[in-house]
Amino acid sequence: MTIRRHCPLLALLFTAGCSQPDGEDLQAYIDRINARPPGPLGPLPAIPQVDTFTYVPDDRRDPFAMDERVAEIALPVPGGGIAPDPLRRKEELEQYSLDALRMVGTLEQDDQSWALIIAPDGILHRVRVGNYLGRNHGQITRITPAIVQLTEIIPDGPERWREREASIALKQ
Repeated sequence: MTIRRHCPLLALLFTAGCSQPDGEDLQAYIDRINARPPGPLGPLPAIPQVDTFTYVPDDRRDPFAMDERVAEIALPVPGGGIAPDPLRRKEELEQYSLDALRMVGTLEQDDQSWALIIAPDGILHRVRVGNYLGRNHGQITRITPAIVQLTEIIPDGPERWREREASIALKQ
């Protein structure tokens, strides 16, 4: 019982003992530093001269163009030419499965339809035809007031892909 009564008093004493209301020693130190005369600056270091390089391609290939041999190898795509674009930048909603996304409404502005999609983290996203959703490279093909239709590209064997229709319906 007495310990409970004396704990707040001890805490108050410890806190009061740690405070320095004036900070006179700190102010004296700052005054001493400011009273010193500034010293002369030394000379600037010499900047070394760098030899320039001029690229003369002569008969070399352009480093920014695809090599013709690589282009020939990259052209054929198994599965009828259907494949996801590996260079396309992923959109925010592609990290979630379609089951985790909820359509909560639509907007229309200047003949442009937008669907309102809520992600599992609770953030509301505005998407339109051409945007991507879901983990299977699903591209939105149509937006109606009740449904968002998309075409997914799913694996169909090694290095083979096929398209699949999917949709997200309005949740009431």
